[in-house]
Amino acid sequence: MLNDNEINYMSGKRTIIRSQAIFTAEKGQPELLDGYINVENGLITEVAAGEIPVAAKASHLLIDVGDHMVLPGFIDPHTHLVHGGMREQELALKLAGKSYMEIHEIGGILSTVRATRSLTEQELYDKAWETLDRMLTFGTTTVEAKSGYGLDLATELRCLQVADCLNARHPIDIVSTYMGAHALPPEFAGDVHGYVDFMLKQVMPVIRERGLAEFCDIFCEEGIFDLDVSRRFLQAAKGMGFLLKVHADEIVPLGGAELAAEMGAVSAEHLMAISDYGIERLAEAGTVAVLLPATTFFLMADKYAPARKMLDHGVRVALATDYNPGSSPTENIQVAMSHACFGMKMQPDEILTAVTIEAAHALRRETEIGSLAPGKRADILITDVRSPAELIYRFGVNHIVEVYKGGKLVAKQGRVCYE
Repeated sequence: MLNDNEINYMSGKRTIIRSQAIFTAEKGQPELLDGYINVENGLITEVAAGEIPVAAKASHLLIDVGDHMVLPGFIDPHTHLVHGGMREQELALKLAGKSYMEIHEIGGILSTVRATRSLTEQELYDKAWETLDRMLTFGTTTVEAKSGYGLDLATELRCLQVADCLNARHPIDIVSTYMGAHALPPEFAGDVHGYVDFMLKQVMPVIRERGLAEFCDIFCEEGIFDLDVSRRFLQAAKGMGFLLKVHADEIVPLGGAELAAEMGAVSAEHLMAISDYGIERLAEAGTVAVLLPATTFFLMADKYAPARKMLDHGVRVALATDYNPGSSPTENIQVAMSHACFGMKMQPDEILTAVTIEAAHALRRETEIGSLAPGKRADILITDVRSPAELIYRFGVNHIVEVYKGGKLVAKQGRVCYE
């Protein structure tokens, strides 16, 4: 680990991290590599087994962490980062047995829409910055951020602009998704087609022109946006040049996974109620399944997404927090990792892969981040554990000791320390 007087040097140019337990997330590598990582100017230049070359010892800052495990930075590929308010008042309703859709009917997402519309850009920015800081201390170095709590033109643009500003200024990288198709706003109550027309004709062209979102997402679910409406929306979004994501088969097996595969979506997300055929289609299409077990836990749902079956059928599986005020108010991706093990029976190495390289695939960033390999960004975590199994086994603890973003130390011992 670094001493305080070494931090500025690490933020500079040439560093070697030595560990007996490097989890590279690279295919063909042993689960844990006993070796070193060479970092220069924010990029990884070498990952190798064995001892550090003698010549490098004289020219690099050396960080020897012994048998502490070193990981790629965690990637959270599904969050609802920018929003107003929280919804702790709904907890009593959940405990009384109200379902997600019952709460949706009496408030739910629309209560967050009201709270979000009431905040200024600066207020949204400040709130999201604090959220990102907490994420950073738990090891997250890249997030996806969905809009969808404005549902009108002005607020959706405001939320996406906030995410864009945060991406430019905060250590965490942000990949933005437009998700106006999250719920029907009160202005279009009962008029699904009218709202879709509004998004396609008045909102999305502006977002595309300003470059405020790379992806589009839709909540394809019974009682929200059905298959036909979702297909129309996704086809139009694809035609505008957006990459596609789909909230699919969260509550009932509607066929959202099959639609995501049909449309060439980068990812299908939630998938608690996915059919066997949906699993086959995701595998065939190469669409990433982004699973959100912390949401399943928080909603006290009957069953988790069938991660084991997906993995056995060759589906790429990523994990995310689904950070949002209604169904997963946690910034800690390690919580999702715990539930992936104990709720979905994923193995520790599969879990680490799911929050690194597979999560990078879910954001189309696999050539830049997600594993420890030459040419990739030096987003690196140093932990207080010695194996993937220990990290998952000792649940409820923040195991991240130091977080490096592009080779710079940005969090240490649970506190941010970036400039």
